[in-house]
Amino acid sequence: MPELPEVEHVARSLHKQIVGAHIAAVTYLDWERMIETPSVDQFRKLLQGRTIQNIGRRAKWLLITLDEGWTLTFHLRMSGYITIQDTIAPPDKYVHLVIEFTDGRQLFFHDIRKFGRTRLLDPVGLRELDQAHGIEPLEDDFTVDALSSLLRNRQARLKPLLLDQTVIAGIGNIYADEALWHAQIHPLRTSSDLNDDEVARLHNSIRKALQTGLSNGGSTLRNYRNSYGEQGTNQDHFHVYARITHPCPRCGHSIERITVGQRGTHICAHCQTLNPQNERSATT
Repeated sequence: MPELPEVEHVARSLHKQIVGAHIAAVTYLDWERMIETPSVDQFRKLLQGRTIQNIGRRAKWLLITLDEGWTLTFHLRMSGYITIQDTIAPPDKYVHLVIEFTDGRQLFFHDIRKFGRTRLLDPVGLRELDQAHGIEPLEDDFTVDALSSLLRNRQARLKPLLLDQTVIAGIGNIYADEALWHAQIHPLRTSSDLNDDEVARLHNSIRKALQTGLSNGGSTLRNYRNSYGEQGTNQDHFHVYARITHPCPRCGHSIERITVGQRGTHICAHCQTLNPQNERSATT
């Protein structure tokens, strides 16, 4: 958390606010470990005077394209978020990075838990970041056949595979649980054992869960905000995630929480059975 829908909303909201802005300086940095590359001194020096040309996303990384081939990237991790301040304002104790623009506005990076990270990348570094991640699940090349190939070439439990950013980019705990519920597939199923119908259902369900998150502005469980400081509302539309003991919207049985790959996982054990021969056709 944040996952693909949340980072995408951050990118879209930032695009409306700061594309074309000129960076005056990094005016505040109290957590130097958040900068993974380059050195802190180089980070400050190279950002000064840069112009923001575009805002995008790769996997769970926010990409801020600058002039002269540089890209400022952020990984929000558990509790990070970015806001734009219209006027000069002092940072509070949870703001760890401030970038000031020549028009007087400021970019604040907030992070209660200090897990967030940033990198300033040249074209080689950006290419390496891209190559370290798998297929984007909302792009045209994420087809049923592509998903089938990814699943059947691996002997892995299904949910950990969905969370593997080198395989499919951008899916985290929330949207994996929601997608598997939509598809009526148990998260402990072995990926290579899914039949053609199950693969097609899962493909549709991954897209459905992510698109629902996008439509609802992302999920705010604790800290997530877009760059206007607005919370998402997708948490009001969860079917299984964080809904322990609530009735399954499809069958009425209670939602359960199990552990899969050391991650809390929410399922309807009645709809999502481990025995594929007992699974009913999806009615999502």
